[in-house]
Amino acid sequence: MTDKDWIMIKVLAEEKNITKAAERLYLSQPAITYRLKALEKEVGSQLVTRTPSGILLTPEGEVFLHYAEEMLLTLVKTKEKMQSMRDTVQGTLRLGASSVFSHYELPYILKGFVTSYPKVDISLKTGLSHRINRLLQHDEIAVAVLRGDYHWTEEKMMLFEEPICIVSAKPIDLNTLADQTRITYNTDTPLQTLIESWWRETYAKPFASTMEVDSMDTCRELVKQGLGWAILPAIGLHAMEGIYTHLLGWSDGQPFTRRTWLLCRHAALELPAVRAFCDYIRHYYATQKLHPPVS
Repeated sequence: MTDKDWIMIKVLAEEKNITKAAERLYLSQPAITYRLKALEKEVGSQLVTRTPSGILLTPEGEVFLHYAEEMLLTLVKTKEKMQSMRDTVQGTLRLGASSVFSHYELPYILKGFVTSYPKVDISLKTGLSHRINRLLQHDEIAVAVLRGDYHWTEEKMMLFEEPICIVSAKPIDLNTLADQTRITYNTDTPLQTLIESWWRETYAKPFASTMEVDSMDTCRELVKQGLGWAILPAIGLHAMEGIYTHLLGWSDGQPFTRRTWLLCRHAALELPAVRAFCDYIRHYYATQKLHPPVS
């Protein structure tokens, strides 16, 4: 049994189809079938069952899949540890970052980082912050960049804090805001909860009407066309020239802001690629201003 068998069972579980799995693994269908039968003979159990719609893992197959995923993760960590024993900064940086951060900030950071450390390979996963946090908790990534506050007891570095704003294409009377069309977008639950708390604290009635879209980019473009107003973090405003912004605050006078954090485990800092990235991003935000400034 080798790591190729672990990868094969993982791909079969994902694709639920031998032909598609063979394509992903650059193998022929007979080769996949042969290796699967050999693996089942070795472990002494049937791992998959065939159905009219494809293949499914048997209960024994599910147990083996869990084993395979653990072994693949252990293999990655072992390779990283061995690479860390060399003098030069190299190896794989397993990075996860929120989608918004990845869109507006990460390309500039990674461009400079890979220029400084060309021997580091980047393995990147993006998504909503709660998904990236889950990947970090399960050790599927070594470093996470999350937007919003998450409980974490190991290495934690705040990268920046940005204001939350009301934005519109033309001046808007805040006293009649509830009567104007609001445009919302899909974001993490913590930010949605904070916005709802701010609204209840500030206004006695709900929004008159809303448009719901799937991304901050779509929301911003609708606002630019004068189709409504939105509540957006400053990170999404650099493409909005000629718009009106109003910084939000709480009733106690504190500004309404959102923080972006870098998280990793203490042990991960022993890896040169992780340590170099943490140092690089710390220096980046110590010398760069979060774009854009919000007036």
